[in-house]
Amino acid sequence: MSASNDEFEEIPGTEKIFEAGHTEILLFPHPTDSPNDPLNWGWQRRYWHALLVLFYTGFTAATANNAGSTADPVLDELGIGYDIYNDAAGVLFAGIGYFAPFVAALATLYGRRVGYLVSMVLGLIGSIWFAKVMTIGDTIGNQLFVGMSESGAETIVQLSLIDIFYSHRIGTALAIYILATSVGTYLGPLVGGYIAGGPLGWRWVPWLGVIFYAVSIVVFYFGLEETYFDRERYLQYYAKDTPGVAVKGAKTVEGGEKGAGEKSSTDNEDPEKKMTIDETTAPPEPLIQKGGDPRVKKTYWESIALITPASNLKGWGGKQYLQRLIQGFRVFAFPAVIFSGLQWGAQDAWLTFYLTTEDGLWYDEPYNYSNYGVALMNVPCLIGAIIGCMYAGPLSDWFVIWMAKRNNGVKEAEYRLYLALANLIISPAGLLIFGIGSARGWYWPRPYVGLGFIGFGWGCAGDVAMAYLVDCYPDMVIEGMVGVAVINNTLGMIFTFACSDFIDAAGTENSYIIIVVL
Repeated sequence: MSASNDEFEEIPGTEKIFEAGHTEILLFPHPTDSPNDPLNWGWQRRYWHALLVLFYTGFTAATANNAGSTADPVLDELGIGYDIYNDAAGVLFAGIGYFAPFVAALATLYGRRVGYLVSMVLGLIGSIWFAKVMTIGDTIGNQLFVGMSESGAETIVQLSLIDIFYSHRIGTALAIYILATSVGTYLGPLVGGYIAGGPLGWRWVPWLGVIFYAVSIVVFYFGLEETYFDRERYLQYYAKDTPGVAVKGAKTVEGGEKGAGEKSSTDNEDPEKKMTIDETTAPPEPLIQKGGDPRVKKTYWESIALITPASNLKGWGGKQYLQRLIQGFRVFAFPAVIFSGLQWGAQDAWLTFYLTTEDGLWYDEPYNYSNYGVALMNVPCLIGAIIGCMYAGPLSDWFVIWMAKRNNGVKEAEYRLYLALANLIISPAGLLIFGIGSARGWYWPRPYVGLGFIGFGWGCAGDVAMAYLVDCYPDMVIEGMVGVAVINNTLGMIFTFACSDFIDAAGTENSYIIIVVL
């Protein structure tokens, strides 16, 4: 006897995504007929939303990584040394990781929009402070605010993408997210290096950040729609009034996704094969109407309200906010959260190592690079990251569907992990090639190949880890991402503080051999 879809849903990470015949993909999350369901948006509206949140991701990654491009001119003007910049980078990681639970709880209870806007205001404050830096305290303190601005990119953005894309597309959506992070991480220092070394001077690096933050806040306020939608409660409360919509079931697609009101090709099949409402269950509690009737399309002004309270919000939600912060610690008991956090955190750790190596070796003999030359070393990393994202994104979605067809239509979250096998070879090889090559003064093309391999690891590891986590725990995405952000940035902070001393003690070549073993 075949297991029902309900039984599959009780096993985290296991879903039946095909009906009999393996031709039609079951849609998860379950579609509704509500005009306020983001999954029913047209493609223009959906992609505009994705473009905004991905811009936010890339931009905050750029502002978080471009401080290093100002190190030399700041040293010349203010006498602030590289060790202070290392401390500031550690504080940056702390701001990203440890503010993540606060902004995530905000987005969960009061809507995604307020989380984005608060994060960008903090980034604006940090950038203004950075532009006016005069002391060591300024150098370190502004990075805390810059880091807090990126915490939203490590928690809310993934949730926003999942709000507007079905689960069988999530690998591709997260690949584009990782790509946006990669573009900001690698192009931010590149652009910052050219600005700092040019006629504008280093202070225009943060001043440009101020300008972009100010414009972005206005664009987001008027152009970013709220995607919070209480799907389960809507289905439970309104499904009986909507023919063809089931609480536990799902519509299907054939060659594409069907929106509300479109008939599926399975409408004439045996009704026993379709999920129906359990008429014996007690009626659910009435849906709390905090934003109007969810069956009535929101007006433009309602869709861009600063705060969209969760349907279960009680009063101002202060007690619930604290409860979410405390309960968030439970995610560290989930193996997939720990695995994903370590995978993504390792990429931040390796980033610290090769950036330190570039600053320590490539300005001197035999390379004698200028600031511009070192900045351009981000290009092979970016190329590798693009390839890694393509490999671990669209290819992983296709691979998961292909595997599910051979497993009686059942998808397992662990299918994503097969795509990580290539990275077990490519990323360590890149670290060895770059580390040993830099230490021995190899001609530049070979270390650049190593950087490309490292970039591939960045794109591949991040996408596989996050897609695996989302597949494992689809009902606790933001909680899982908070756990990943804390683990990831804690590793980044530790390695930032320890990296220079570690390389000085072990030597460049031995350091890279050790981290490859790790």
